Amino acid sequence: MKRYLHLALVALLALSLHVYAADQNDTVKISSFAQVGDATAIQNVKPVKNIIILIGDGMGFNAVGAARAASFGRGAGLTMDSPQALGQSLTWSLSDDFITDSGAGGTAISCGLRTTNGRIGADKDGRPVKTILELAKSLGKSTGVVVTCSVTHATPADFLAHVRSRVNEWEIARQISVAPVDVLLGGGRGYFLPASDRESFRDDDLDLLAAMRKRGMTVVTTVEQFRALDLNKVQSVAGLFVPMHMAKAPQREIPLPEMVEDAIKVLSRNQKGFFLMVEGSQIDWEGHANNLQGNVDETLDFDRAVAKAVAFAGKDGSTLVLVTADHETGGLAINEANEKEGTITAGWTHGDHTGGAVPLLAWGPNAQAFAGVHHNFHIPQLAVQGWGVKNFTTFATDK
Repeated sequence: MKRYLHLALVALLALSLHVYAADQNDTVKISSFAQVGDATAIQNVKPVKNIIILIGDGMGFNAVGAARAASFGRGAGLTMDSPQALGQSLTWSLSDDFITDSGAGGTAISCGLRTTNGRIGADKDGRPVKTILELAKSLGKSTGVVVTCSVTHATPADFLAHVRSRVNEWEIARQISVAPVDVLLGGGRGYFLPASDRESFRDDDLDLLAAMRKRGMTVVTTVEQFRALDLNKVQSVAGLFVPMHMAKAPQREIPLPEMVEDAIKVLSRNQKGFFLMVEGSQIDWEGHANNLQGNVDETLDFDRAVAKAVAFAGKDGSTLVLVTADHETGGLAINEANEKEGTITAGWTHGDHTGGAVPLLAWGPNAQAFAGVHHNFHIPQLAVQGWGVKNFTTFATDK
């Protein structure tokens, strides 16, 4: 009897420890956290004509794993499963809690430096820092941004604008209207319309769509208008398809893979090359909501967009494709899979960003430089070496 009581007590203790571990935070002492400088120069660097960076917002390793399991079971069937180089990106910001937001995380990838949360294309003191998109334009290349959120949201803004706070989307829209971007696809039309328009989110009379047309961009506001364009003749195009954010992946007005393919069609006509940033924006939102099915849907949509970029790079031979995330969201973990029932079960640590490392995948020239563990702000520093730029930080911070 005593033996059974002992076993029961052990079982109860194990159960209580399990519940405690699942529901409570644990802490450990850390050393001081310093900003690290420039990335190491690539040995035997190969020339690169085009750079495509695809950012799965909030996409950690387990988001990719859940999408793989839900779609392909045991098989490795995602485009993201077959990179030429596999690495990890460390996403910590300069904010006191380490945990980055998309402002700081995206700025690291666009500007090559670590900053504090909320900054858009700016250093920790709020001073503007030049972006990889601006570098591309200075080299005579075409540029593009394709997202599934409002183009004024943090990650796309990190490549197109310079403000102290990501919440200033009215000013971000104004800066985007004059930014050196040739293809701009996503949502956010309401930030570009004058206050007199019923769809507008502005409180002034600026008509930024008219301003973009005046400087030569083809501007469309519906998917039907966009699909009617002859993209072999369009030099620059802005497609702002909805007033705010685009719909979720299964109901989206135009799929992300289609937008990526069309953006490449326009940008690749430039003989000097191009830069394209693509964001799977809503992976993050489904992570915040702890919605596994939504997270899987968005990650699969993003992977299909990656496939378009990788297919182009394979034919082109001079395109570097990078896939990463600005941070992980939700602390997703795959807890159980039932192949007989065709289900997977996941757990979440909470509903916010975490400090976990995220995937860093690469295809094309210099891909192997991205293997291993990297700071996120090293990503553009390494990428532009294929453009002959040895010190991106000097360009980015030159006033």
